[in-house]
Amino acid sequence: MEPDSSLPAEQSDAGMLRGFWYPALFSTAVPCGRMRQAMLLGMPLVIGRDAQGRPFALRDSCPHRGMPLSYGRLDGHHLECSYHGWRFDVHSGQCREIPSWVTGDKLKVERIYAVHFPAEDQDGYVWVYMPDSERRDEPAPPAPRLPVFSSQYRLTHLSANLPVSVDHGIIGLMDPAHGPFVHQAWWWRTRRSIQQKEKTFEPIPNGFRIQAHKPSANSAAYKLLGVYGKPITTTIEFVLPNMRFEQIHCGDNWFSSRATVTPITANECRIDFCAAWNVFRHVPFMVSIFRIFARMFIGQDQRTMQKQSEGLKYNPRLMLIDDADRPAKWYFQLKQAYLESKRTGQPMRHPISGPVTLRWRS
Repeated sequence: MEPDSSLPAEQSDAGMLRGFWYPALFSTAVPCGRMRQAMLLGMPLVIGRDAQGRPFALRDSCPHRGMPLSYGRLDGHHLECSYHGWRFDVHSGQCREIPSWVTGDKLKVERIYAVHFPAEDQDGYVWVYMPDSERRDEPAPPAPRLPVFSSQYRLTHLSANLPVSVDHGIIGLMDPAHGPFVHQAWWWRTRRSIQQKEKTFEPIPNGFRIQAHKPSANSAAYKLLGVYGKPITTTIEFVLPNMRFEQIHCGDNWFSSRATVTPITANECRIDFCAAWNVFRHVPFMVSIFRIFARMFIGQDQRTMQKQSEGLKYNPRLMLIDDADRPAKWYFQLKQAYLESKRTGQPMRHPISGPVTLRWRS
């Protein structure tokens, strides 16, 4: 089959989808009564906590003169702009006071709003919901949660900035063929371990899933679970706008991870990796050990993307091939189907009609 060179050109929104939750900051980065700056989808945000510790998110711009609200003062319930002292409710964005306003003026202070966004704590992140501009009044769904399968488990997080668009970050995240070349290590795999793979994919709402299967025999990390003496299965799925989930089960023992690629600006994104597990839970320093290896793994991806960005800045013609790049094709098709559904108001037409078996070497 001839290579498909139809990798979509960057869209006017730089591939960034609205109508979804995105992780903005680690929860620990926002202490009670403090504020932090963040950037999501090219939007500058100020994120903080009220007196009760609840997170809030506002556009980091006063509607009066555009002064960043992050330079202002937070009293636990209101944020005061440092330029003219306008005060805003941190959750609704409604203006509560304009010090220069004179009683009797026709200005209706209560009708002035700073742009605000729903914010929630979940899995150690402050998530921010970025609504469609034409649907800002619709209630936000619950923020995503990492699936866990017992009450006792360990949890950790890692992140790394990538100097590429969110589209390149995501198709790199789901790419099944780069492992032996990018992630070469004694504890993972090498070029000499390349084997033919065959996996069956199936559609799920807003994404697709690799059906439960035995982990790759050429990945040393999975072999450690053999000490439990139970069958090992893994399931991997991708869900719009940016989430890759992996679950590994070995009897009552499990490992669950979520990787998200969050768009920061048109040419920068961030990978956030969150993992929970009860395997080897009583091994001393297990979280620290896991973080060392996970940081090495993510660092390999980060360095690869840094090198790739050098070539992408010249706008080369790119291609996608079958079968190894079929998940990337599905990602672009899912995005287009989602955007078309928003445009027409009709139910989203899933690009995958049923189970599909793909084969590649990695």
